[in-house]
Amino acid sequence: MNTKHFPPLFLSHGSPMTALEPREAGAFMRELGQVLDANFDRPRAILMISAHTNASQPVLLAGPRHQAIYDFGGFDDRLRTLRYDAPGAPALAEEIIQLAQQAGQAMQLSPQAGLDHGAWTPLRYLYPNADVPVLPLAFVASESPTQQFALGEILKPLAHSGVLIIGSGSITHNLGLVFGRGHPPAVDAPEIEASRTFRNWWLERSAARDWQALLDYRAKAPFGVAMHPSDEHLLPWFIAAGAGGTEAAPQRLHASLTFGSLGMDAYAFGPDAHRLFQALA
Repeated sequence: MNTKHFPPLFLSHGSPMTALEPREAGAFMRELGQVLDANFDRPRAILMISAHTNASQPVLLAGPRHQAIYDFGGFDDRLRTLRYDAPGAPALAEEIIQLAQQAGQAMQLSPQAGLDHGAWTPLRYLYPNADVPVLPLAFVASESPTQQFALGEILKPLAHSGVLIIGSGSITHNLGLVFGRGHPPAVDAPEIEASRTFRNWWLERSAARDWQALLDYRAKAPFGVAMHPSDEHLLPWFIAAGAGGTEAAPQRLHASLTFGSLGMDAYAFGPDAHRLFQALA
């Protein structure tokens, strides 16, 4: 068995334009890939949980090879020239199906392939050579943060057997604030109060390991619903957190912003999270 340990991650991918305009978050993700290589070695595979890949029950996309899917419209045409051709991980899919069966979790295996922009955008920065096998996991976006966390707990053994678990979304995600007025604010616009307050609350509750508040964030967090009118972009955070476990505090690895309200924060989870935090410092 592969005994490499990797802290599960949550990465904010922002809008599709992050793939063309890396700014601070893209620079961070480049560095993150290098730091992972230097301090944790290469993962045997990546389990990718993107906000944009959903299903009526969890589904593993176990195709033998993946390509970039251009699941967006109205953005720069250059995005459709970007590629990310990565090997799949069908053997890992079989392992996860067994874990799910042991836990009584319904999960399907599909021969489909493809990486949505929430997956290939960060992966192009983390592993630009596309040389690490990738297994996308579609999650149920109508399920609660508590249910997502429980799904992550099933995946916990993978983090201790050479698999890098990545949840990809956005720490704040209200596109009405970005595009609702017909044209977006400047990409470097000052942060609005609601975004700043929510992100700070999330950092504080994470540091305190206040799982009860985090799991009930829509009722407990200031501006929680305003920053996530629908919460599919935050749900991968809870899956990655469940895979890390509750014993260690989530570590914020990066914090930046685009368009005044689209948070690009990144977190790591589990007992190895602090080591990664220190390696990035």
